[in-house]
Amino acid sequence: MTLSTPPTPENSLRAAGLRVTKQRVAVLRSLDGRPHQTAADIALGVRSQMGKVATQTVYDVLEALVAAGLLRRIQPAGHAMSYESRVGDNHHHAICRRCGSISDIDCLPATAPCLAPPELPQFIPDEAEITFWGLCARCLTAA
Repeated sequence: MTLSTPPTPENSLRAAGLRVTKQRVAVLRSLDGRPHQTAADIALGVRSQMGKVATQTVYDVLEALVAAGLLRRIQPAGHAMSYESRVGDNHHHAICRRCGSISDIDCLPATAPCLAPPELPQFIPDEAEITFWGLCARCLTAA
């Protein structure tokens, strides 16, 4: 049995056909283990790794990584746009109305979309987005 290591940011960038830059690597690293961050949060993480970096540079890198399929952008109603590195599956989100925390919810069926609308002429869905709203365990305990 062969154990494989998780892909590095550098290898992920190369596999997506993108040039490896320190800004792109820093953005991917800032999301590692901390999904659902806003661009401002990511910029802080990038600056903690590299020092001074223009905000526009962070936005440009985020757009390139989303376009390449390395990041997913979500924007729940009433919340800031956030980014996550969990891509390639059709998962959903649970959002706490009180603290705004976002959690991933796996799609039940194995193939996307896990929900399909009734027959729509000339339309083939390939993804479904579901957002569950409520209170997270931390906020329920505090209430």
